[in-house]
Amino acid sequence: MARTLNEVYLVDAVRTAFGRAGQKGVFWSTRADDMVVKVIRALLERNPQLPPERVDDNVWAATTQMGDQGLTMGRTTVMLAGLPAEVPGVSIDRMCAGGMTAACFAASEIAVGAADICIAGGVEHMGHHPMGQGADPNPRFMAEKLVDPSALNMGATAENLHDMFPEITKEEADQYAMYCQQKAKKAWDEGKIQKMIVPMTVWTENGWRVADRDEQPRPETTMEGLRDLRTPFRVQGRVTAGNSSGLNDGAAGVLLASAQACEELGLKPKMRLVNYAFAGVRPEVMGLGPIPATKKVLERAKMKFDDLDFVELNEAFAVQAIAFMNEFGMKKMDDPRLNPYGGAIAFGHPLASSGCRLMAHLALLFEENPGAKYGLTTMCVGLGQGGAVIWENATG
Repeated sequence: MARTLNEVYLVDAVRTAFGRAGQKGVFWSTRADDMVVKVIRALLERNPQLPPERVDDNVWAATTQMGDQGLTMGRTTVMLAGLPAEVPGVSIDRMCAGGMTAACFAASEIAVGAADICIAGGVEHMGHHPMGQGADPNPRFMAEKLVDPSALNMGATAENLHDMFPEITKEEADQYAMYCQQKAKKAWDEGKIQKMIVPMTVWTENGWRVADRDEQPRPETTMEGLRDLRTPFRVQGRVTAGNSSGLNDGAAGVLLASAQACEELGLKPKMRLVNYAFAGVRPEVMGLGPIPATKKVLERAKMKFDDLDFVELNEAFAVQAIAFMNEFGMKKMDDPRLNPYGGAIAFGHPLASSGCRLMAHLALLFEENPGAKYGLTTMCVGLGQGGAVIWENATG
């Protein structure tokens, strides 16, 4: 029997600061699951009209599901956050798009009536769990030439995009990166980013401190400084640490609810989910993933790219962001629709957490631009995928 799907709303979105991975990073002595707990508690504290027992599911993603990111973290963080034992939880993985997938998974539960209210998000402690830790790729991948060897090295896949689009030069990628850093500094100076970050007290080698700002941004970035950086993925290559996202630790999460739950509890939604899509591409050019995913979700929503007022694109590498801009005819480098507050090249990319960071940015953009109607969150995914979600402004 056919039935009508429930409308799904994003009520709130927050994140921890994003630290640098490694012993010098602010979160080195902090557990990944404790970062998740901080985000869950913050979502509940910011929305006190929501009784904790009304949360129907707690959906969390991590790319490396072991150690402090293992043991079905969606369920363990229910207990650690002090939610009632009756609240279930689940963990999932879609590498970089883990948090985005967690939000879409939870939204689907609400859409079909299996839940009214869900918390979802992603976390990655890349200091504790370097990318690929514990993985054992099937030898058939190489023996049977199922994928190009470069597919297992994200930096190498970015160099492949430069090969594929020789018109995207290193200088252009550096220019994009510098502009990203400038936008992020402006957003911080104007107090935008602080609205999304939940301060967290953490133990460091210098004692207790409050982690309340990202460690990745480099507002002093210049073209001269970027020009001389090492190209670690290829001799005389074009991909550097300066025009790529960093290795980072952090968590980000969202609170999702049905229209009925919002009305019943007095929750004030920020965005309505329009549609979402995931798409696959060849693993060795994984950075192209947002292009087919965006085309797919626009087709499903019966919309055109020009209907979008804002695009929050995760900048794994500058070259893939520029390829996206070229594909959809965006103005380089300063299209006002693209990442107005800056992107991952400045803030960092703790893998599974980044999808919900994009949602937090878009929700704030809608709040501050009530005339805007539609926005997109989109990102590439390791091993050749892309994800894209269209949202409608619900703050008016």
